[in-house]
Amino acid sequence: MSTPVLLRVVLVGFGPVGARFAEEMLPAIAAGRVALTVVGAERDDPYNRVLVAEYAAGEVARDDLTLLGSTTLTDAGATVLRGVRATGIDREAHLVHLSTGDRLVYDRLVLATGARANVPVLDGLERIVGASDGLDDTLTEGVCVLRTAEDAERVRTVVAEGGRVVVLGAGVLGIELALLLAQAGARPSVAHFGPTPMPRQLDRGAAAVLGAALERAGVQVVPHTRAEAIVARPDERGIRRFEALVSADGKRIQGDLLVLSCGVTARAELAGEAGLRVGGGVLVDDRLRSWTDPDILAIGDCAHIGDADAHLHDQVVPGGPAGLIGPGWRQAEWLARALIAECEGSDVEPFVDDTPGVVLLKAEGVDLVSAGDVSADPFAPVPRGEQAPGVALWADPEHGTYTKMVTRDGVLTGFVSVGMPRTAAELGVLYTRRGELPSDRSLLLRLDAVEDLAPRATGREATVCVCNAVTAGAIEDAIADGCASVPEIGRCTRAGTGCGGCRSRIAEILTASGTLEAAPA
Repeated sequence: MSTPVLLRVVLVGFGPVGARFAEEMLPAIAAGRVALTVVGAERDDPYNRVLVAEYAAGEVARDDLTLLGSTTLTDAGATVLRGVRATGIDREAHLVHLSTGDRLVYDRLVLATGARANVPVLDGLERIVGASDGLDDTLTEGVCVLRTAEDAERVRTVVAEGGRVVVLGAGVLGIELALLLAQAGARPSVAHFGPTPMPRQLDRGAAAVLGAALERAGVQVVPHTRAEAIVARPDERGIRRFEALVSADGKRIQGDLLVLSCGVTARAELAGEAGLRVGGGVLVDDRLRSWTDPDILAIGDCAHIGDADAHLHDQVVPGGPAGLIGPGWRQAEWLARALIAECEGSDVEPFVDDTPGVVLLKAEGVDLVSAGDVSADPFAPVPRGEQAPGVALWADPEHGTYTKMVTRDGVLTGFVSVGMPRTAAELGVLYTRRGELPSDRSLLLRLDAVEDLAPRATGREATVCVCNAVTAGAIEDAIADGCASVPEIGRCTRAGTGCGGCRSRIAEILTASGTLEAAPA
């Protein structure tokens, strides 16, 4: 084996993905094989941005968001720079320029700069554009995105006063926030351009059932809203403050706060200014190396994995950043292993993430899970010579339940389920396993009936926490080792520490084990 070498690694970005990478590098840092310097634009220790909406609604405490304390890294020998921005990259000299005027030398530069919230152009919306290397834009008072703990503090103030919150955008995050706000006692409205919410994940039937559930939960839904302007008036201090959102047809949606939930864009400006090839994010190969410079790597929401051999000369490269915390964490873990192996003179297999994406709406009282393509119409004519996908559909709008299953050769390729949590959990397991459905699809629907007749696709290998790829077996082992609550299992296995959508399943496993009579999620 080759003699171990000291590798100087600079990490730009100290969010959830950057924190996971740094945490995985701890053994190599402590052993003196890696000299890691972390550059983070925020002054706070890294925290779980996926749970920022829960924090905004008062569902979790601020301390519950923290992922990794800086002292854990510094005690191991790493250098952590908080409240410092990377302003430029000198690729030839292998230097990172900082907002402090200092420069950092690197052998490998890891970009984990994440994504910034999209801010639409609205008449009357003041916008001071943030730095390209890590700061969000400053907006008119009473208007915010929900990406940081500071944003959440603004929302918490309005929630505490029982105020009116207008959410612009009906994607997963916008819907989750609105439901959380309604539960917390605020008065939320969701305005969106299209006819139905969550158009990327839901078909028409599921969207209609979800829309009715939103209304029952106290969320006002305003479809067909082409946002054009805001009305802002001076407050008692003379500061312009949001008062209403105005649509192109003249509708006015009054509110005390406007939250923009209009998608995100990779923070790839730093890479682009350094001459790196950028697509939906920094273009990297299956070893997470930049197409342009192999000494610069990217992970998380700023990374666009693509095949350079196939698309090097294409103007548009297929794919883009995953946009989910789970894939980002898996990239961070793989890259840490790869760099440690490099120090030791060995190698690892290229990065492959074949975990299917499942979208779970995290909201009390509204159970919704979606995965794959659910656009197939069971009644559409099939062209001669083509095979139609199998589609099984159950709809009971009066009682708020809907499930649609799409298959190819019996294998589940997409599904959506509303108001049927057990069916959704079973379909999620089958989808991630790429398993075949029973020939009688109605057996799955009976899981949400009183009589639990259908066999379940459970077992120790079933994935419970998709974000961290934690199986039921790992959770059962943690319980056997003495873990007696959902938080304890999270600390032991990381299950439930991502989006949080699996906490109820973890609680069920705890209850089934006899550890607790009723395990709180």
